[in-house]
Amino acid sequence: MLELLLTLAIVTQDQIPLRGAPEENAPRHAVLTQGDTLEVRGVKGDYLQVYDHRRERAGYVLATQAVEYKLDAQTAPKLLAVAEFLASQPGSEALGLTYSAAFLKAAPAEMIDANAFAALGSMADRLAWRASRVTPGNEKAAQLVSAHMETAANTGVAFYSVERNDKMTLCYDGDAWRHVLALPASAEQKAEAALALTRHECVKTDLLPSQRLEADLQRAETLGRVLDAGAKSGDLPEHLKNRLKIRAAGVWAGIAHEQSLKENSDTAVLTAGQTAQTLLAGIDQNALTASDRAAWNVAAIRVGASRWAAQPQTLAQPVKGRPGIALAKGEKAGQTCVNVVAAESGKSDGKSAPDAAAHCTFGHVWTASLAVSPDGQLMTLAVQPLATWRELWVFHKTPEGWQLDIVPPSVDQPELGYLEFAGWVPGNKQMLVAREIVANGQSKTSFELWDRNTLAVERRADKPGNLTAFYRWQDPAWKSGTVAVR
Repeated sequence: MLELLLTLAIVTQDQIPLRGAPEENAPRHAVLTQGDTLEVRGVKGDYLQVYDHRRERAGYVLATQAVEYKLDAQTAPKLLAVAEFLASQPGSEALGLTYSAAFLKAAPAEMIDANAFAALGSMADRLAWRASRVTPGNEKAAQLVSAHMETAANTGVAFYSVERNDKMTLCYDGDAWRHVLALPASAEQKAEAALALTRHECVKTDLLPSQRLEADLQRAETLGRVLDAGAKSGDLPEHLKNRLKIRAAGVWAGIAHEQSLKENSDTAVLTAGQTAQTLLAGIDQNALTASDRAAWNVAAIRVGASRWAAQPQTLAQPVKGRPGIALAKGEKAGQTCVNVVAAESGKSDGKSAPDAAAHCTFGHVWTASLAVSPDGQLMTLAVQPLATWRELWVFHKTPEGWQLDIVPPSVDQPELGYLEFAGWVPGNKQMLVAREIVANGQSKTSFELWDRNTLAVERRADKPGNLTAFYRWQDPAWKSGTVAVR
């Protein structure tokens, strides 16, 4: 609508009545919201005579509740100054977005720089954040945010929704941030733009696997470009470097899993997995803020879910009298079947029932993760069905053959996590397991002592040193490769 106007009034408050006459008790034609734009057609006493093109209503508003501007080069600096001020005022996003849009309409091309787009992007992101966190049942807040979203949309700002785990997240489409990356801007502005454009929660869930991989590769390229530029210039603050590495580590972990689902992609998987771990290891923990530390833990869990990608995958065959596994394609496209291979003979275990030694999954089987107990009666295997979710498969040898238990990281409102073998306890009765999950937005790490036969948790601790069995019997290979200890 701004394209049609050379002079306009911007409503500065919420719940402003558009009245049918220039009188306090005149009937209301509509209720206006901060940031609404009106065409000014005259002045009558204390009222502006206006027309609301969005609602197709004419009427009057108090002159103290709307500010009149001419959209020309002389007014543009004033509009930008107000927009930049409102960018730091939570709750004023709709008003600030209107000022930003008015500035972009009024200013000549040479006056428009990255500052204007950075202010617009920050307000659009904050409005989307507010809209995503309205408390259910709070009708007043929901109506107000909805009105602000409509006002923002009227300025040309676009949003989209992402549903994940029964939660709806509203996201800004990032157009202003892409302008920041394209224009000359400070290292801080480039970093903020890269972080805004690469949020995990704003990746659409309806993408095909190839589209998801393409989107993640683009996110990784954006983050890497800003990190490299910051390293060359030396102008990027340490806390922003950390945030970029935290985000990039999680993105590359997802890429590792997505690449693993493609045929003949071993090199790409290994590169992605090692890149994720290198980024995570390069984070300066001393420069982490409280909020960054929470994000760092979540990033570590993402990397942990795909951590076997950082190692070459070897097919685990029987060695030294112990059993192993063999993989085969399943009946359905993308399906992998795991077959138990008996010790010494190198053949499928004939004592097993036909379906007891072959278990199929659409997840990725990390063959390098296979761990066989000293007595050869138990095996564990890491299987990753999702980029942020890795299960522990536990094979038991019984008189009837090999039986499988699939143990997920969590069953209570899971968001992301992994479960991994960490060592055998002498005596062949217990095993060690590490678990990391995110539930209800909180990350949790636990180191556990399990009964081998029942898989029941006998003891757990938040640090391996706080559990005697874990301190004494953790597997050296696990300790050198895990991200659970950081």
